[in-house]
Amino acid sequence: MNTEDFEITFGANAHQSAGFEKNDKMIDYTSSKKLSFLDILSVTQGLNVISEFFDVNAVVTVKHTGICAVALGKSLEEALTSSLDSNPVDFIGADVVVSAEVDSDIAKMLNKTNIIVAPKFTKNAIEYFETHDIAYVTINTPLKEYKKYLSEETKVTPLGTLVQAPNLGELNKDTFKVVTKTKPTVEQIEDAVFAWKVAKHVKSQAIVIAKDLKTSAVSQGLQTSFVEHALNYACEKTKDAIMASDMPLSLYDINAAAQGRIALVIVPSASKEIIAAADKLQMAVITTGMTNILH
Repeated sequence: MNTEDFEITFGANAHQSAGFEKNDKMIDYTSSKKLSFLDILSVTQGLNVISEFFDVNAVVTVKHTGICAVALGKSLEEALTSSLDSNPVDFIGADVVVSAEVDSDIAKMLNKTNIIVAPKFTKNAIEYFETHDIAYVTINTPLKEYKKYLSEETKVTPLGTLVQAPNLGELNKDTFKVVTKTKPTVEQIEDAVFAWKVAKHVKSQAIVIAKDLKTSAVSQGLQTSFVEHALNYACEKTKDAIMASDMPLSLYDINAAAQGRIALVIVPSASKEIIAAADKLQMAVITTGMTNILH
């Protein structure tokens, strides 16, 4: 099924009318089924994240347009296994976006999901999906070119129409700084960069806890106790893990992270008080010099 066949009969709710319009910023893709309003939003969210990891084996699971888990691996199978381990509950019925070809072995691991999105599928994988009535979307546009298709973000409100450029921010070696006496390992820095890239696409206030290039918790859209929520969800996986935030953290947040035995936090900025507290707690802090607020 190509994009010309898509017709959306209603929006996020059955009582809301909706439509689908082609535009000149669309990527080239095909789908085995008609995508719903929420399907398109979820797949887009997954693609936004996977585009950060287009050159490695990556898996992103999305449910109800929210990012559930992200993982990288030496192979796609390893990344998928890590993603499943990260959030097994939300994996069921989720939309799964991957960065590499899906073969029959991978397809069988995805038999409990809703929609599978990949740059390529083997013939055997397609046969498996069609036999088991699992929807799949093929992304023909190279993932490394995906960000070129991101358009201005527009929100029409009763107060007026808001327009902003897409968030194409990247880490800058001139602003990316370790500001504490405790220095992170190379592996911790890799996890920090990974967690930061995920948090960039998570609704504010965003907290991502990660270790070994897979998320342990993704907390999004909470106004209070957002750090504790992520720590509680990750549970024992917080030990020696990385915590990324899209906004600066308070002293209370740093102490909570220390109680969870977080090894490193990566934040836009940190006050002298925060740095001093982190030094006392022997926790490393990396500042990026940029926020990633998403509403």
